Amino acid sequence: MRVTVLINPNARLAHNHDGTGLREQIEAGFAARGIVAQVVAAAGEALPEAAAAAVEAARRGEVDAVIAGGGDGSIGTVAGLLAGSGIPLGILPLGTLNHFARDLGIPPDLDAAIGLIADGATRAIDVAEVNGHAFVNNSSVGFYAILVLERERLQNDRGLSKWAAMMLACLRLLRRFSLRRLTVAAEGRRMQHRTPLVFVGNNAYRLHPPELGTRACLDDGRLWICVARQQNRRQLLWLACRSLLGLRQSLQELEIVCADSAEIESRASRLPVAVDGEVRIMHPPLRYRARPGALQVFASPRAIEPEPL
Repeated sequence: MRVTVLINPNARLAHNHDGTGLREQIEAGFAARGIVAQVVAAAGEALPEAAAAAVEAARRGEVDAVIAGGGDGSIGTVAGLLAGSGIPLGILPLGTLNHFARDLGIPPDLDAAIGLIADGATRAIDVAEVNGHAFVNNSSVGFYAILVLERERLQNDRGLSKWAAMMLACLRLLRRFSLRRLTVAAEGRRMQHRTPLVFVGNNAYRLHPPELGTRACLDDGRLWICVARQQNRRQLLWLACRSLLGLRQSLQELEIVCADSAEIESRASRLPVAVDGEVRIMHPPLRYRARPGALQVFASPRAIEPEPL
């Protein structure tokens, strides 16, 4: 097997290594299993360019698979370019939280993740998209997208760590908390809301501990649309705290719809939209759709089990 490995040098685990040392570890891990790996470091705008080049190389038969090493944003970028191509994606979880890798059952240990790719078992899973931008985890409008923008500003301006900037950004935003007027159209219904947050998942998310924030499957072919009902600052803060602490959510605070597609309308001409944890500015309406089975990934066939009835 020949593979191209795209690693984000800004990912958490990459920061914990000397750049050359990580490259050599990845190359040696694949070589020990008879796989030739070309490792390419790319971040920011260079990542989609490097991923597009890797996809073209795979289409020409020069490599057999594309491997993404980084956090959810980096992996989502590569996955979006591979969706629909039939070219398998391998995942090396190098980020902070690695939600997608966790839901797929990818081991967090780097050598074990390489071993799973070398085993060669693949499965088809779903991808979702909003206005043509693919995502593997989720997308959202409202509080979280603004929070990410404020966190990035604080990191750049003050040199704060990611978590310190996130906490300070959260406190600042709660002080100037506001609701958005949004219309969500799905499953033949049009729902008008004044809401702090609309969350769209690529398949359904669990709301109850201990699996809160995880997904039971990635191949149900449906979007999971969750709208937070109108809340004041105190209620929103309590909802956020319960989420961070892994406590059970009250369904009375949420409206949930599952659908093949959805549209979000707003009076605003531009909306910040979080896509796999990275924010893009988009023009409404926001058109979401599920792409069932669009992505081939290296994963154990039993990595994702359905929830028990």
